[in-house]
Amino acid sequence: MVNLASQINSIVQYILSMGAIVMLPIILFIVGLCFRMKISQAFKAALTVGVGFVGIFAIFGILTNNVGPAAQAMVKHTGINLPAADLGWPALSAITWGLPIAPFVIPMTIIINIIMLIIGKTRTVDVDMWNYWHFALVGTLVYYVTNNFILGLIAAAIIIIIVFKMADWAAPMGEKYFGLEGISLPTVSSITFWPIGLLGNWLIDKIPGVRNIKIDPKTIQKKFGIFGEPMMIGLILGVLLGLLAGYDVKGLLNIGVNLAAVMLLLPRMTRVLLEGLMPISQAVQAFLTKRFPNRKDLFIGLDIAVAIGNSSIISTALLLTPLAILLAFILPGNRTLPLADLANLAVFASMIVLACKGNIFRAVIIAIPCLIGDLYIASAMAPVITKMARTVAYKGAAHATVTSFLDGGNPLRFWIVKIFELNPIALGGIVVIGLLVWWIYRTTKKEVVDIDQ
Repeated sequence: MVNLASQINSIVQYILSMGAIVMLPIILFIVGLCFRMKISQAFKAALTVGVGFVGIFAIFGILTNNVGPAAQAMVKHTGINLPAADLGWPALSAITWGLPIAPFVIPMTIIINIIMLIIGKTRTVDVDMWNYWHFALVGTLVYYVTNNFILGLIAAAIIIIIVFKMADWAAPMGEKYFGLEGISLPTVSSITFWPIGLLGNWLIDKIPGVRNIKIDPKTIQKKFGIFGEPMMIGLILGVLLGLLAGYDVKGLLNIGVNLAAVMLLLPRMTRVLLEGLMPISQAVQAFLTKRFPNRKDLFIGLDIAVAIGNSSIISTALLLTPLAILLAFILPGNRTLPLADLANLAVFASMIVLACKGNIFRAVIIAIPCLIGDLYIASAMAPVITKMARTVAYKGAAHATVTSFLDGGNPLRFWIVKIFELNPIALGGIVVIGLLVWWIYRTTKKEVVDIDQ
């Protein structure tokens, strides 16, 4: 078993070394050919998607390269000294891919996806193989707390099924409010908060006065003219972030202009990606309509990065950055020092923003208790994540405790880990949370599920 895992891991590491911007076009090219596209059309469409992702990741890099240092400067100014340092999702994904369960999760995810498609239990065709590490992380965490390889694989299978179902659930609203036609977003770190966002939005609807507060890019632009345009919002939020970080005038202008560029360019890169994806999506739909006339259209499952160009998401993430630092400072019992993942709060906030239909005010309100939960869960998972990091000789964990603010603090992963630890509260929560999610689904069905019907 160990030798087989090692061999499979070598193959997986070689494939992953090509990176998402190479892997995804190759996968989409193969998908296009399987659904009877001409070679030239499939190649052009897949390459266009790859170019779109190059642009998205490059601009997202500008976002993280500016927000990350500003957030760390804010942490330094507050004097926070907490024992569990946030290593961020890039390091955690590398650690996960280097551990034994990860190589088995890729074929298992593909098999589960195919079976669910055949029996009509999902509409998502998840081509985003890079992000299968999110599923592998759950399996790895369970493996480390139970010392049982099979239980780790079962845990990974469970979250795969849950995520596909939630991605199907959110996709119609994503089409309407994010403009992501034919796309679902099966990324664990974001889709986890979809039902929470819907519940929070429903609760706010019941509060007189508060329910009438609407702050979104369109409303802001209507009231403030040029100063309400996404580019200007990026400039203003960038300058405010720089002020909180203690930047001088040069630093303020630099972060302001960079975030203005992010707000302007990210949506344009998303349009390039969608331009390439549409021919493939149409080929899939045409193929299935011809052979299965009663089958609903399928969604192509992609990285949440395709949605982050939405200006409401970026604005919400920037507002949450100082709030996350403040919460880490004042919450009793918190041990997590948020650092690397502060630049990725757009991923965390994306599905909450969608559930609120772009209302930034509501999204921030709903996100605050989610941030609190992430901090406490990340603190609780720190010993396990530190053990994983030391297993693969991650230098940052050699003499320190590490965790992951967002992915280590993800409540869905934490719940699954506790179930496999036979925690009585987690086991009891299966029924309670299951009924609550079903109630949220039924309550919001007309608003969400029927959008595309």
